[in-house]
Amino acid sequence: MSDILNRLAEVIESRKPAAGGDPDKSYIARLFSKGDDAILKKVGEEATETVMAAKDTAHGGDPAHLVYEMADLWFHCMIALAQHGLTPQQVVDELARREGLSGLEEKALRKAQDRDAQEHRG
Repeated sequence: MSDILNRLAEVIESRKPAAGGDPDKSYIARLFSKGDDAILKKVGEEATETVMAAKDTAHGGDPAHLVYEMADLWFHCMIALAQHGLTPQQVVDELARREGLSGLEEKALRKAQDRDAQEHRG
């Protein structure tokens, strides 16, 4: 995983209230203090902005704007992961697990696993 993602994950962890993050001094700490709804709302907003930037890029807009919006989305996704005790490395590991699988195969495997899990619960 990229060093910058590791460093950013460390900063995010350090801004959690339990680690002494101050909502008056840190945007990240402020999001954590507001909880899941605020964090997920930001993820949704950034996802929408990313989609709009991609559409603009497809019609001649500046590709740098898409990169900027994607960075915002990734950043807020990393905060959402940290909120739930997860790390970017876990996402990278999941991508590595999927490497070499066709998307259609992976989706079919997931459906079968979901079906099996429902049968065991029911």
